[in-house]
Amino acid sequence: MRVLVLNCGSSSVKFAVIDTKTQESISSGLVENIGVDGHVKAKGPEGKIDFNFDCPTHAEAVAEVQKFLGEQKLIDSIEAIGHRVVHGGKYIKSEKVTQEVIDYIRSITLFAPLHEPAHATGMECAMKFFPKLPQVAVFDTAFHQTMPRKAFLYGIPYKFYEQDAIRRYGFHGTSHRFVTGEACKILGKKPEETCLITAHLGNGSSCSAILNGKCADTTMGFTPLDGLIMGTRSGSIDPAILFFISKKYGYDIDRLDKMVNKESGLLGLSGLSNDMRTLSQAASEGNVGAQIAIETFCYKLAREIGGIAMALPRIDALVFTGGIGENSFLVRKTVMENLALLGYQIDDERNMKSGKESGHIISKDGTPTAMVVATNEELLIALDTEAMA
Repeated sequence: MRVLVLNCGSSSVKFAVIDTKTQESISSGLVENIGVDGHVKAKGPEGKIDFNFDCPTHAEAVAEVQKFLGEQKLIDSIEAIGHRVVHGGKYIKSEKVTQEVIDYIRSITLFAPLHEPAHATGMECAMKFFPKLPQVAVFDTAFHQTMPRKAFLYGIPYKFYEQDAIRRYGFHGTSHRFVTGEACKILGKKPEETCLITAHLGNGSSCSAILNGKCADTTMGFTPLDGLIMGTRSGSIDPAILFFISKKYGYDIDRLDKMVNKESGLLGLSGLSNDMRTLSQAASEGNVGAQIAIETFCYKLAREIGGIAMALPRIDALVFTGGIGENSFLVRKTVMENLALLGYQIDDERNMKSGKESGHIISKDGTPTAMVVATNEELLIALDTEAMA
């Protein structure tokens, strides 16, 4: 089946046409700067495009995607559409897109205010431009809904969970689920017999403890701000820090929100960049800010891995994925050195090659297994869509 995968963000629409039989991407692209000065960049079997255009809303963006797919002679071969949705709220699995599903996504806008309205609008636009195609919503939070109550509750009055569903939801679930399946194949194990820790590391980062193929705990919480230090997000901090900064510097709620989401993390610590590639190069040249950012990122990551390991009876493998996890040999090495208590030892040669010549494995023989597995969220969305279409 050929599936059009749509990822509608706050000001962008990312798309790909996936052939689920070959598991290959036939076409892909991005429409960005929606509402400002739209820009589309895409490629397909008939060629590439790269230009600016008037794009005030997501409707124009999805229309441009439809137009491009027509020019690429793909439009008639697409059999279904899969939508990535950041927050699924009550949904514990992928769902066929209906007006009821769209209305519910709009109703939980406060859970992810930048993303949920865009997802709902994107679905409505897709239903308008592709009215005959079945459509499926795949939720980033769904995979984590198997967490036990003791893992997902916060230490605040229980009424806020009962009345407002304030709890740990977790994110990057599509990625964690995909690499769990791939890691089990590599290990030659059945998911229901496998315990993993998966580390999705990128501009947004999270770790999950996988117990018998299901999520037992994860680092992200009510929002994607919680947990690990990220590109520009602070990760978990003492909330009293925000009270202190507000009182001393007069920051209101919006200013604090901007600080912890856009000005913190690797960027805030280094004062240089949120890009691990830039920081790694700068650190090697003696930039102290870059060194501070990397060592703090890696230490806090190792500490979180050690923490969520308590949800498991054993660890069959530590799995690195995402842009940083798949490409930064420095981060993987530093994290594993910080995990020496758990017995992890890096094989430098394997690590430098990202496990590509050692069956994904980057740990030394005879020590706890660590591996690198490339994620493919678009493929998993396409496969879910095929299964439900």
